Amino acid sequence: MASGRLTTHPAKLGFFAILWIAANTCAATADSQIDLKIPAPALAGSCKPLYLTLDTGHMDVAPLMADVLRRHQVKATFFAANERTKAGDGSLGTYWAGWWKARADEGHEFASHTFDHTYWRADVPGAPGMPFQFRVRPSAGVSEGKDMVWTARQYCDEIGRASARLQEVTGKKPLPIFRAPGGKTSPALLAAASACGYAHAGWSPAGFLGDELPSDKYPNAMLLNRALQAIRPGDILVAHLGIWSRQDAWAPAVLEPLVTGLQARGFCFKTLREHPQYQAWSDAQPGSALPPSGK
Repeated sequence: MASGRLTTHPAKLGFFAILWIAANTCAATADSQIDLKIPAPALAGSCKPLYLTLDTGHMDVAPLMADVLRRHQVKATFFAANERTKAGDGSLGTYWAGWWKARADEGHEFASHTFDHTYWRADVPGAPGMPFQFRVRPSAGVSEGKDMVWTARQYCDEIGRASARLQEVTGKKPLPIFRAPGGKTSPALLAAASACGYAHAGWSPAGFLGDELPSDKYPNAMLLNRALQAIRPGDILVAHLGIWSRQDAWAPAVLEPLVTGLQARGFCFKTLREHPQYQAWSDAQPGSALPPSGK
C-alpha cells in the first residue's frame, strides 16, 4: 500500500525527481485501499465523520441513489469516468449531463476516475530522459480492452479529460484528486499524478462496501450488516453507480439502511473537500489541475 501522506509540495520538486524518489523508496503497490491515515483532529466535533465516495457504473440506479442522498441530506464525492451505461450513452455523455448538474446544485463534490476508466497494469522502463512509462488498459472508449504504453504526461492528460468534462457539465471545479480504476497504482504512477497536480484517493478497508462482489455469495443483508459493524469514524467509503455483474442490485437496497443506520450511530457524511488530508492538498495547489494537452 502506498502512503498518501503529503509532506512535500510537488512544485518544489522536479517532475522526474519525484518519479525517481518514488521508484527508489517504495515497493510497487497492488490493489489500493486508502492511501493515507486520518489525523486525529478529523475525528473531533459533534459527529463522527465519514466520507462517502461513489464511482461511476452502468448508472441505471443513479437516480434512485441520488434520491436517497437527498432525502437523508448526505453529501458525497463522485469519481467519474465516461463508462458504458444502460442508457446507451457514456456516463459523462449528453444523456447524463443534467443528472450531474443536479448533483452539483445539491452540493456534492466531483473528481476524476480517468476518462476511459483506464487501468494501470504495470510500470515500464522508459527511454533516457523519460524514466517511467505505464502499461494501461482502458475499459471504455475507442481503445477499450487494448493494452497500451503511456508516458506520465499521457496518464495525466487522461485524468484531466474527466476533470474537464465534469467541470463542463456541472459548472463546478472538480477536486484536484483522482481515483485509479480498481484502485490499482504504483509509486511511480502516484508520483506522476502528483507532479501534475493530482492526489490519489483510495478507501478504508472497512469502507469497501462490497457492491462489486457476487450477490449469491455476498447477499445485500450480509454486506449491510458487515458495514454497520466494521465502519469507524474517519473512514472513506466506496460504492458504485451500478455494477453490471451483480444480480441483486446493492443500491438503493443497501444504501438507504446503511445511511440511516450510520446516522443513528452518530455518524455524519462529509465530502473529500472537507477531509483534512485532501483539503490540505487542495489548498496547497498553486492553481487548477493541469488541463489535457492531447496525446
